[in-house]
Amino acid sequence: MDNLNLINSFSEFKELKNIDKATMVSVLEDVFRNMLIKTYETDENFDIIINLDKGDFEIWRNRIVTADDEVEDENAQISLTDAKQIDPSYEVGEEVAEEIKLSSFGRRSVLSLRQNLASRILDLEKANLYNTYKERIGEVITGEVYQVWKKEILVLDDEDNELVLPRSEQIPNDFFRKGDTIRAIVYRVDMRNNNPVIILSRTAPEFLERLFENEVPEIFDGLISIKKIVRIPGERAKVAVESYDERIDPVGACVGMKGARIYSIVRELRNENIDVINYTSNTQLLIQRALNPAKITSITLNEEDKSAAVHLKPSEVSLAIGKGGLNIKLASMLTGYNIDVYRDTEEEEDDVDLNEFKDEIEEWIIEEFKKIGCDTAKSVLKYSVEDLVNLTDLEEETVEEVVGILKSEFE
Repeated sequence: MDNLNLINSFSEFKELKNIDKATMVSVLEDVFRNMLIKTYETDENFDIIINLDKGDFEIWRNRIVTADDEVEDENAQISLTDAKQIDPSYEVGEEVAEEIKLSSFGRRSVLSLRQNLASRILDLEKANLYNTYKERIGEVITGEVYQVWKKEILVLDDEDNELVLPRSEQIPNDFFRKGDTIRAIVYRVDMRNNNPVIILSRTAPEFLERLFENEVPEIFDGLISIKKIVRIPGERAKVAVESYDERIDPVGACVGMKGARIYSIVRELRNENIDVINYTSNTQLLIQRALNPAKITSITLNEEDKSAAVHLKPSEVSLAIGKGGLNIKLASMLTGYNIDVYRDTEEEEDDVDLNEFKDEIEEWIIEEFKKIGCDTAKSVLKYSVEDLVNLTDLEEETVEEVVGILKSEFE
């Protein structure tokens, strides 16, 4: 292997991976010095000159001319006879600089040098990829789907680096084919078996935040701040925003004219419903806004266990809870309070409070119904068994049993 090929291989790598020149020179010199130490047991008297621009390098060995019978260290000294073979004008005490050709090290040493260089290049590539993406955590990237597997998707970026989008970080309604363009956030960078693994996410709240920054100039410019985002990916999200300019309506700016700004975000998130609300430090008002579109009668806060008892008219209960309980769940996540809803009813004379059934229904089951605003027998019976299963964490068999007990009360 000649000098030119060795340098060219490194130059090609530099162009592809953007490794700086100083780092390349340092790696090359280190690799050569390791070879010198293996061959001569030292590298102290050698100069290595590397010219990346020209694609070549030189190795020079420096020794002092010594009388033939006084040479003690062949690495530091050269006999007068050997020196004169290089140049007849050399005299004792002068310094001799002799160029060492790569071919003189032998095939095995050159092969070892090449393998060492390839290994160091690979390490540089890994370190560069790791550091590059470590700095890009939280940034939205656009890539091309290269492989689709059951548990993850392999994505290629603009420089053909491999990125991974696990199934757990995909929106439930996501469906991609090879060759599709995909947008996701750089979620984290792991090291596995000394290899960097870049993990992407489309379910992280930060992904939704970046999409808002891209679509809403006021957020990008810092005029509007996103205070908090909570999501159930692919289903629903709540975004609390605040304006630093009283002339700007933060909710209106985020939604856009006729919903134009938020539409592209909803489409990217597979029709995930997004509620944008005005942030406030007033907890009761924040809970009220978080439970929109339900109209709340009153709220009682318990600061010790961070809970809120919300009272509503019977017609508003289902709105507060939302389909599958999503609205109240997200409101709790957004406000940091465990929210329980209660019906403000002018109870029918023959209705019965659920607590009256404690002898027949376990107390924890009654509490599950109260969480969805059902605190009387008839308020439970207004729902179908299927709806009650969806709204609570109870099994269908348990719900059917409770419904049977409550119905028997009115028969």
